[in-house]
Amino acid sequence: MAESMLGLKRTKRCGEYTTEDIGTLVTVMGWVQKSRNKGGIIFVDVRDRSGLIQLILEESDCGVESFEKGTRLRSEFVIAATGKVEPRSGAVNENLKTGQIEVRVKDLRILSESETPPFPVQEDLKTKDELRLRYRFLDLRRPDLQKNFILRHKVCMEARNFLSEEGFLELETPMLTKSTPEGARDYLVPSRVHPGNFYALPQSPQLFKQLLMCSGFDRYFQIVKCFRDEDLRADRQPEFTQLDMELSFVDENDVIDVNERLLQRLFQMIGVEVSLPIPRMTWREAMDRFGSDKPDLRFEMELTDVSDVVKGCGFGVFSQAIEKGGSVRGLNVKGQGDMPRKKIDSLVDFAKDYGAKGLAYLSLKEDGSIKSSFTKFLQEEEVKKLVEKMQGEPGDLLLFAADQDKVVFDVLGNLRVEIAKRCALIPENTYRFLWVTEFPLLEYNEDLGRYQAMHHPFTMPMEEDLSLIESDPGKVRAKAYDIVLNGTELGGGSVRIHQNDIQEKMFDLLGFTKEEATKQFEFLLRAFQYGVPPHAGLAFGLDRLVMFMAGEDNIREVITFPKVKDASCLMTDAPNLVDDTQLDELGIAIQPDVLEALKEEASDSEDNNS
Repeated sequence: MAESMLGLKRTKRCGEYTTEDIGTLVTVMGWVQKSRNKGGIIFVDVRDRSGLIQLILEESDCGVESFEKGTRLRSEFVIAATGKVEPRSGAVNENLKTGQIEVRVKDLRILSESETPPFPVQEDLKTKDELRLRYRFLDLRRPDLQKNFILRHKVCMEARNFLSEEGFLELETPMLTKSTPEGARDYLVPSRVHPGNFYALPQSPQLFKQLLMCSGFDRYFQIVKCFRDEDLRADRQPEFTQLDMELSFVDENDVIDVNERLLQRLFQMIGVEVSLPIPRMTWREAMDRFGSDKPDLRFEMELTDVSDVVKGCGFGVFSQAIEKGGSVRGLNVKGQGDMPRKKIDSLVDFAKDYGAKGLAYLSLKEDGSIKSSFTKFLQEEEVKKLVEKMQGEPGDLLLFAADQDKVVFDVLGNLRVEIAKRCALIPENTYRFLWVTEFPLLEYNEDLGRYQAMHHPFTMPMEEDLSLIESDPGKVRAKAYDIVLNGTELGGGSVRIHQNDIQEKMFDLLGFTKEEATKQFEFLLRAFQYGVPPHAGLAFGLDRLVMFMAGEDNIREVITFPKVKDASCLMTDAPNLVDDTQLDELGIAIQPDVLEALKEEASDSEDNNS
């Protein structure tokens, strides 16, 4: 039966006691980690978020009643124990902060009993994620997870302190706002007081932070929840947190400078020194060298364009790709020339997942011989030039993709990282930061038959490319920048358009009529009529940032109550059905035939993503 803590007050957290407390009477409260009954003496490890401390119960000290309670203790019981701190009577535990002391109990209360947990509450748990997330409230008791959330708290506090010192103001923007196009799907919220109308949960505070710049708050930041109804991956969630900021009267160098210093300060918290300035690389260079706009620089292996060597060669896959405006590029996997055919075939299958029709290979054996899937179609001199262009040496494996550039980059960029993982080429405990700059302003959407913004419609083109907006919009570069760490985008931003004529051209390129642009963005465009300062900003994915700092591979490990891949919560069983009365109040009716079609579409989408 649970007891009251009336009259008791916890003196410290479990892990905060030291040898300086020896001889003092204390009250310890927490969860039972482990209890060991040795007959006339009971050892109990008590845990809270600060750590563990050992309790000792002997009937001569605590009396018959408390000792009897001690015999009933099980894992995850919540207890309160009053006793005296003493030097550890047994062997000192050097791996425990409180390993030199113990508490000899005089009084014990069981504040709450526990059923047998579905998994042990301990570090490095190997239990299936589904079970952990269903019992997330237990999972969060594990010391390694609690360390992650203590770190997350400290990161938020340090970021707030740094930005405050830099003259930023923390300001909040609305959670219920207007749905706008040119992004991922919105989460919509029906309005009861405006029947048939909907709010949208914000995908980012973009428009509101630009309005704050118009309002004269020249440096804003916010740690803010954002929402996107999109398919999930290891580093994606339908609701996520941004460390968001916007600055007035600045250019991209000012934004980069303040964020480099912020990153340097944050990573000092985990003992990692970030050297400044962080290197920069244009989007074009990143794609050409690594096939990715977020390249992992912790290992070598760059793409090589061999189109000039194989142009017009006898291998149709290569020559036809070039004739159709594409390219042929390769990777030199050093020292893997003897990779078994079965493993090469698995790389081919991997490449096909990213759009490749196949993957050509050339193995340079140590004895000077060549094994290849395509060299029989090439002249001996062509093979020699190809190997030279790839800087191939005996013992190397050369892999080639041929297609339109977008496909080739996607295939080889992902293949490069996959090979590095399989071949253990990525060093541990290494942090390689990179700014990727000068992104294309626009990308052409074949399905829509028009250009769409690569970032958002308010991104400023580079001044030297303004003349191309009408004549060759695909070549216009943006004043946009992403911060990348170890092959993952930590955040991104841009200089914003503040001139009406450029904004009108941008809307026109994106297919908006003047009336449509006004309808969607009227409140922002109205503000722009009353004096708008040049401004720029950036947003970090806070979850990803903390994930890296905590050394985790999945952002679920740094989010208290995360969703799984289908955007559901296993613990609360959300999303779920609601009462018909609630739907009636909102004027919403569920159409069974439409619902079944949507379920089938969602199932197909999940299968494709898998």
